[in-house]
Amino acid sequence: MSRTDRTGTVLAAGCVLWRHGPDDEGLELCLVHRPRYDDWSFPKGKLKRGEDPLAGALREVLEETGFHCLPGPPLPAVRYVAGGRPKLVRYWSAEATTGAFTPNHEVDRLLWLPPAAARNRLTQYRDGELVADLLRVVQPFSGRPDA
Repeated sequence: MSRTDRTGTVLAAGCVLWRHGPDDEGLELCLVHRPRYDDWSFPKGKLKRGEDPLAGALREVLEETGFHCLPGPPLPAVRYVAGGRPKLVRYWSAEATTGAFTPNHEVDRLLWLPPAAARNRLTQYRDGELVADLLRVVQPFSGRPDA
């Protein structure tokens, strides 16, 4: 059963998953395609009852992408209405470590894209703001330019 707050807002969590690009040039962001909605987004999902938001975000990344990751700084939360109900998604930056993608019923495709291409591929405009938010927290530490 999914978790809601006192107001009935559906609580969810996810990550803007990133890795260093080929030849260590720039960053690549992970986008997932969900056939149910025919959209491209960052890995995320509803929290289970009693689940810590960060634990839920890491669980969703692993379930949807097959990748383990190292969580980094939190990113701004995103609020919107889905299915007639308010939804709050908390995000973290996260560096992909090990794993491999296997298509499943929730996610049938995965792409690693440079930030600008990822922003353009995202279905929801609100998700594009997370790209800039990620670059603000990751770029100072990565020592690598945006690709």
